[in-house]
Amino acid sequence: MGRSFANLHIKSNNLEKTLDALRELSHGYTEVLGGKEAQESKTVMYVSKSNENWVSVLHDYFVWGTVKEVGKTLSQLIGEPIMTGGYINEEIFELSFFADGVIQAERIFCEQWTRDEYEELKEERLNDDYIREVLGISNEALADLISITSPEQAVNKLSELIGLTLWSDFEWIPYEETLREQFEKYEL
Repeated sequence: MGRSFANLHIKSNNLEKTLDALRELSHGYTEVLGGKEAQESKTVMYVSKSNENWVSVLHDYFVWGTVKEVGKTLSQLIGEPIMTGGYINEEIFELSFFADGVIQAERIFCEQWTRDEYEELKEERLNDDYIREVLGISNEALADLISITSPEQAVNKLSELIGLTLWSDFEWIPYEETLREQFEKYEL
């Protein structure tokens, strides 16, 4: 079993608006974050504004399979594009984009044998123009990105294109100094 992560990114330069939406998510939609409705404790999230166009969010419930639902719900609350990334066992990198509670585009980066092994592994919505617009990249850069089949190479290329550290996960914070310096803990 290889390395895995899941994270969420909001295309916004307004940290306060993002924190307000995360508070609303934490209080009104606890089930999406794996909590119970009458949850008394505060939700802990790590938030980074290390990029002028994106706010990155880490939470302990984000894993491949759950982070998409959080992205979908949060996109209803914030009115900004949401990008989620789920990387599982070095075999799959699933990149999904949401706006107004609807998936707008998705790309899954993996080798063909992985698609064959995971019979249901298909993109929910192919819309490369949306991906290009949200990421603010050229057609050529997008073509280079979507031609990649290696999940690791796709993460590295996307990180380079948009200037975000996509190699990040809630569980890694205690062990990686660069992430501790980049992400701030919020109790919402």
